[in-house]
Amino acid sequence: MYEDLKRVIDENENIVFFGGAGVSTESNIPDFRSTDGLYHQKYKYPPEVILSHTFFIGHPKDFFEFYREKMVYKDAKPNLAHIALARLEKEGKLLGVITQNIDGLHQAAGSKNVIELHGSVHRNYCMNCKKFYPLDFVLNSSGVPRCSCGGIVKPDVVLYEEPLNDKAIEDAILLIQKADVLIVGGTSLNVYPAAGLINFFRGKHLILINKTQTPADRSAKMIIREPIGEVLGKAVLDR
Repeated sequence: MYEDLKRVIDENENIVFFGGAGVSTESNIPDFRSTDGLYHQKYKYPPEVILSHTFFIGHPKDFFEFYREKMVYKDAKPNLAHIALARLEKEGKLLGVITQNIDGLHQAAGSKNVIELHGSVHRNYCMNCKKFYPLDFVLNSSGVPRCSCGGIVKPDVVLYEEPLNDKAIEDAILLIQKADVLIVGGTSLNVYPAAGLINFFRGKHLILINKTQTPADRSAKMIIREPIGEVLGKAVLDR
């Protein structure tokens, strides 16, 4: 299994990685839909509701209480998956990373070309004057973080009911269309429109690394059900 993946990586140059929440679970950041995931925990409101634009506008204080406690993991460190992908990019084999995660761990590991479909906790902006603020500003404020102009400082993350960034989508499509190998990891491929991006892949090898089945399993050349950090660590870092 690892040898087959290692061979594909060795024999190809134009590799693209598309990843979801499962990429960061080995950095102790919980995912959403697994048994221990965020959506199976009990809160005052369902997480899917809290993470919606409507809830953010109507209940900003409750939103930020949840956000600071459950969506930000400032002390998390890149795991072997992040490190392996950064290595592949440095070697000139990986064209880029497309991620649904908002934690910034790909960049922390050294990846340069990262398309963040759902934004990042590290960017925050005033909804009034558009001034940007770092993560610490949100974490160290109490209640609803406010700009010096009085506007709410919103995390630059895509909430339910909000559209994805047009440029991020366009860049992701172009990247996938250039790929000879598309490695999809740590995602159930159930969240659209992000999951639909893999339909633009026309390359030779679609590789899925995920603990559970995905809608794309029938199309994959290779399916690996092991932890992604372990898989990429052995296939890339042990080369």
